[in-house]
Amino acid sequence: MNYIWFLIILISVVAAAFTGRIEAVSNAVMTGAQKAVEVALYLAGIMAFWLGIMKIAEKSGLVSSVSRLLEPAAKKLFPDVPKNNPAIGDIAMNFTANAFGLSNAATPIGIEAMKRLQDLNKDKSSASNDMCTLLAMNTAGWQIVPATVIAVLAACGEKNPAVIILPTLIVTTITFVSAIIIVKILEKFWKPQKAHARKLPAVETGEHTDV
Repeated sequence: MNYIWFLIILISVVAAAFTGRIEAVSNAVMTGAQKAVEVALYLAGIMAFWLGIMKIAEKSGLVSSVSRLLEPAAKKLFPDVPKNNPAIGDIAMNFTANAFGLSNAATPIGIEAMKRLQDLNKDKSSASNDMCTLLAMNTAGWQIVPATVIAVLAACGEKNPAVIILPTLIVTTITFVSAIIIVKILEKFWKPQKAHARKLPAVETGEHTDV
């Protein structure tokens, strides 16, 4: 990716030199750098706000309540996870964080959930159906409040950045439902593989034993 960006910049500079527009390129660089800092500051502010809200919700027990509320649905989507396994709680919290557009907060929770699913995975060399379902859910990214997008729109001077909420809710709902349906259909065709037996040398006889 770095090579691609370098090539784009190089072509831009060479083209500007041949057309006599070096000054325009320099101005664009300065303007773009300034805008990048502004967007970063706006993004940091809005993310700090929503992460604070998420922390308050966690301390007040709201997140735990939402997790318990979502647990029956999570159990349906992840049938291989045993009852009362902490993976269900992590999945519910990951879903809740994504719903509020807190991608930075959702990422570590999602990673922890994926680790727990890997612990339950019988074949460590490939992803289980539950792991694929979690990945599909995160990729679809269902959101009620797209906090990150709102921050970017505000940084770009949009007078009503919250106008994106309804279209985002509609689109992400469609993609989320589609992702779940597709992953559940594909599960019927690709069954999870069983762990392969490994050959271990016997200690005294030198014969091989299956484990």
